[in-house]
Amino acid sequence: MRQHFIDNRWVAPASGEQIPVVDPSSGEIFDAIARGNQVDVELAVGAARRAYEGAWGRLAAAERGRLLMKLAQSLHEHHEELAQLEARDCGKPLKQARADATAIVRYFEFYAGAADKLHGETIPYQQGYTVLTLREPHGVTAHIVPWNYPMQIFGRCVGGALAAGNTCVVKPAEDACLSLLRVAELAAQVGFPPGTINLVTGYGHEAGDLLIRHPDIDHVSFTGSPAIGKVVVRAAAEHHTPVTLELGGKSPQVVFADADLDAMVPVVINAIVQNAGQTCSAGSRLLIERSAYEPVLERVAQAFRRLRVGSASMDLDCGPLIRRSQLERVAGFLEEAKGSGIAIAAQGQVADGAPAGGFYQAPVLLRDVPFQHRLAQEEVFGPVLAAMPFEDEADAIRLANSTQFGLVASVWSRDGGRQMRLARAIRSGQVFINNYGAGGGVELPFGGVKASGHGREKGFEALYGFTVLKTIAIKHD
Repeated sequence: MRQHFIDNRWVAPASGEQIPVVDPSSGEIFDAIARGNQVDVELAVGAARRAYEGAWGRLAAAERGRLLMKLAQSLHEHHEELAQLEARDCGKPLKQARADATAIVRYFEFYAGAADKLHGETIPYQQGYTVLTLREPHGVTAHIVPWNYPMQIFGRCVGGALAAGNTCVVKPAEDACLSLLRVAELAAQVGFPPGTINLVTGYGHEAGDLLIRHPDIDHVSFTGSPAIGKVVVRAAAEHHTPVTLELGGKSPQVVFADADLDAMVPVVINAIVQNAGQTCSAGSRLLIERSAYEPVLERVAQAFRRLRVGSASMDLDCGPLIRRSQLERVAGFLEEAKGSGIAIAAQGQVADGAPAGGFYQAPVLLRDVPFQHRLAQEEVFGPVLAAMPFEDEADAIRLANSTQFGLVASVWSRDGGRQMRLARAIRSGQVFINNYGAGGGVELPFGGVKASGHGREKGFEALYGFTVLKTIAIKHD
């Protein structure tokens, strides 16, 4: 059984209970993690508070940066080990897991360099005053990390929090946390003071709920569903704890008739099949200008028919979904589509040799999906792409903004004026022109509007969320 990692040491769960770890590629149990309870959470928060008020809190910003860079180097040296852990635990193809292992290195490199560059400013004021601002850490920060991208999301939230001077308590998802336990161990090995990074594993409704409600937590970052996001906000409000939320999405990929189709098709496909569609920013709606609807849809359909799904080790286009209940949920959406008369334009195949017990869903392209339909409004969190036509720019904007979400969008057009009109009119935290995701973009602020959340992670902007601005006014004559 994998234990909690608290105060730079492995700690057995106070209850003695454990949670089985299932390989999504086979459906078989291959490990177990500790089932955290209130005693474990108290231990972790206490360790983080001591570190904040002690060794970590006394470090100069430049010293924090050096430790973050040492961790980045150690993660680089253990790249393949971490990728293998992530692939088996999450079920994602090895190439995706390797990309995630590269991304966490990049996050810690970025925040290592940013640690001593988080500056305040002076403010011109009345004669006889000098006014300045300081950016100070919150203190002890809590991080609820989901199962779809454990390493990437740990890097972007914990890396930023540490760079700003906070200490961290992390509750990773019970479905996938093995890579993060190893990352925490590596942090201790390179010299992070005890209590700086603490991981408590367990169920969200137990350990996670206790953590976000804890009175000694000074900030919460949560990545997950809008429904649970509301729970987090209500719980944190009990102690006026600030919260950063990165929630769901139903992101539109808007394709005009003048788009470069050769460039567009592989990007549109990757935006929905990456991580088997289990991505908050998945490009799950394909909006196509009506005059080009049929030829564009056929180009995308041809690519869908070539997609193959298999185990993580097979390293195909898609791996399995994370658990059986997720597979059943996606199947329910597809059954509803069938019942509504929504046609399948194309679908991929589960590859020969994929283990029989794996949670496999072939990618599906649906055509002519009404924009009010559940499949065009709700997050499926699987490799299902809903295509629909639009008439003109105004109609494209209307459809792009027609859901409760606003996380990511893309616009495909050669017309520069149109690109900017759409980018400004679409309500979304990120808009990509003739691309989708910009290669991950560690430096690019990420977050949503509406039900996709609030606050920003990634890039330098994230550091502002992990600090409190203090104003000092000095009267000197």
